[in-house]
Amino acid sequence: MGSQEVPKESDRHRKGSLLSPGIHKADLERICSPWSQRLLSVLRIVTAFLFMEHGASKLFGFLASPQTPLPPLFSLIGIAGILEFFGGLAVLIGLFTRPVAFILSGQMAVAYFMVHAPGGFWPLKNKGELAALYAFLFLYLAKVGGGAWSLDHVWRRGRSGHNSGGPLLNHGSAAPCPEQPRSDRQ
Repeated sequence: MGSQEVPKESDRHRKGSLLSPGIHKADLERICSPWSQRLLSVLRIVTAFLFMEHGASKLFGFLASPQTPLPPLFSLIGIAGILEFFGGLAVLIGLFTRPVAFILSGQMAVAYFMVHAPGGFWPLKNKGELAALYAFLFLYLAKVGGGAWSLDHVWRRGRSGHNSGGPLLNHGSAAPCPEQPRSDRQ
């Protein structure tokens, strides 16, 4: 019977895992999963806040040069301003996040192809980076929802009757820890 050498902990670390010795994938998921929905909320809030600036600029002249006239409310730019400001506000507070984000994603795709794409293929050249980025960020939010810190989440928890600590204490994670099974995944 030949002796089989057991690999040392440091050898296992070098061969297949980027994690430090003693930390396993399950441990990392258990540590990170409570934060995934919170960070999704932070992404939603920051994106919506920045997006609202564009709408406020079109509707109210916020941060626009004094010589820039306000567009008519029922023009393409005026309607874009309404969607950007009020749609951004809805996404900011997490109200009807999925349908509003889907509409805003479509708006940004239309803006990219109507305004920026004629200037060339590359977004850096045609100045369409923000439109493309917003389109995909809002498409992502339309798929995953607003996260733990959204009115949608609070409303859904209230309707299901499951409220053990409120939205700030419960992470509502899409990848729950094994010891905390969740039935109200987003």
